[in-house]
Parts: sequence; structure tokens; C-alpha cells
Amino acid sequence: MTITAGIVGGTGYTGVELLRLLAGHPQVALQVITSRAQAGVPVSTIYPNLRGHIDLAFSEPDTEALAACDVVFFATPNGTAMEMAPALIDRGVRVIDLGADFRIRDLSVWSDWYGMAHSCPALAAEAVYGLPEQGRDAIRRARLVANPGCYPTAVQLGFLPLLEAGLVDTGQLVADAKSGASGAGRQPRQHTLLCEAGENFHAYGASGHRHLPEIRQGLEAAAGHPVGLTFVPHLIPMIRGIHATLYGRLLDPSVDLQAVYAARFADEPFVDVLPPGSHPETRSVRGSNMVRIAVHRPEGGDMALVLAVEDNLVKGAAGQALQNLNLMFGLPETLGLQGIAVLP
Repeated sequence: MTITAGIVGGTGYTGVELLRLLAGHPQVALQVITSRAQAGVPVSTIYPNLRGHIDLAFSEPDTEALAACDVVFFATPNGTAMEMAPALIDRGVRVIDLGADFRIRDLSVWSDWYGMAHSCPALAAEAVYGLPEQGRDAIRRARLVANPGCYPTAVQLGFLPLLEAGLVDTGQLVADAKSGASGAGRQPRQHTLLCEAGENFHAYGASGHRHLPEIRQGLEAAAGHPVGLTFVPHLIPMIRGIHATLYGRLLDPSVDLQAVYAARFADEPFVDVLPPGSHPETRSVRGSNMVRIAVHRPEGGDMALVLAVEDNLVKGAAGQALQNLNLMFGLPETLGLQGIAVLP
């Protein structure tokens, strides 16, 4: 089986990472890659690492061309997918949105955080949240998958075992997360310039960040009730990677956290629970679809401390999108995603 694929918005960091992964997928044939700004320009001119692997040129977005594909990925600014996806889905195309248009179920909350009205509430209600470790069966049946954000992936996977088993006080969860500069996208911004970001470290969005309602929604689904979450993201001076340090107060400090995490993720191909006492490093997942997790109980107290690392462009975006494609089309979940992390 060959799956024909199109990408809307192929010039950003997430889009090019998706191109890199799809070029190595044995059962996917890329047909369309759109970019209004770069229409007519060969992909390899913008991204020379793809020379010899992708021979397509960027093209203007065209519904007819995209509708000829089996699946279309949206790697676009928020607000784009919700305008284009309905026409494609009506013609039998399956859609994976790497943006935020379909991630949040409560559209009034979505509008508050993204500053616009949602244009297709019916599809938003149908969309399946694409975190395979939490919703694999629903993803297999989906016409529309909302690919999770980068921070939400690391934070949710780190907390899932604690919440599913009812092991922590869900009113006082804390997520302290750091991301490399590629998480801000490819568009020039002063705070990601080398002279601004280099030799520097700072928090942002401490009073409220767009990923907060998405994370909270996923954690509440795992817990089965509302949760209290403090989420603080930080920018660190590196290109790729997310490190999430998560805190939850244990209801029973005698619980064997290592055993809980090892059992929960035993059959997950892209979650690696490290041995006791480990401290995962972002470089250990660079370029791979793996999340590495370590659990601690400092000084034998009642605090569960979870450390989770991922590549924000792979498991936090394009790799997870490819994982979802495999599920949607009945392929082995790991197909095209077996690459080993790049180190150093």
C-alpha cells in the first residue's frame, strides 16, 4: 500500500521535519507541498539536506490538488486548518493538524486563548486528540487528528501514570518546562536571535500560556476530574529539545513509582522509562521520536518528581504526526520512526 500525502505549510521547522521523516517512510509518497511565499521554488533550495530525497517544488495551496491525496498534514499558523480542512474531509481525505485548531474541546476556551472565533465547531467536536499513548484506538478510526503540542506531549506523558492510578494530589500539580528555540518557529523574532537567546535563560508565559488549557484538558481526561496545574515554560539557548520537570504530592508515599511507570509504558514503543536514579538528557532524544522519563522521590519524601525529555520537533510535532498516520492507515506504529537519536 502506498499512501499519498500532502503538506500545507512546508517551509517552517515543523514542516521540514515532517518532510524529512516522510521522505524516509517506505509507504508514503509525497505529492503536494504548499507555500504561498515559496511557490515554484524547489524544496531542496530552501532545505539542502533534502536534496536527492525530495524532488518536489513548493506550490500555492490548491484544494483540488490536496483532495487527490489520501492524507493532508497542516503545518500552518493557527486558524488555517479550520478554514481548509472541511472541504478536504468532505472529499474523503484524512487530515492531521499539527497546529492548535482542533486540540481544545471547549471552543470558548480556545477562542479566549487564540483570539479568534472557531469556524467549524462540528469538526472540532469530531476531532481526535492525537496522543497515541492515551487514545490509540480512537486515532485509528479518526478522519481528523489534532496533533498535540510539544510541551503538552512531554507534560502529559510524564504525569499520566500518576493520574491514571490516582496516586497524587491533583489540585497542586506543577510543570516546569524548558524548550529550545526551534519551538518558537522559523519566523524571525527578537527573543530567538542568537545575540538575545545565547548565554541566556528565561521563563515566559508564567501568568498564562496557550498550552496550559491543552495540558489541563489531557490531565483531566486521565484523572477523571478537574486538576490544578501550574505550568511555566522557559527558553533555553539550544536548537532542539524539551525538558519537563514535573511535581506531584503523593497520597501514599510508599508507592513504588519505578514499578508504576515501568508497567504503564511497558508496551509503548516511544516511551523509555530509565533505571532508578537516572537523569534524562535532551541530547539523548535529538532527532528521534522517543520520550525518556525518569522518576524520583527526593529524600524518600511524599513528592513525586518526574523528569521527561523529548525532541520538540519530532515526538513534540512531526514524529508524532507520522505515528498518528501509521495508526490511521493500519500500519506498524513505528514505521518510518526507528531512527536513533543524533549524539553528539
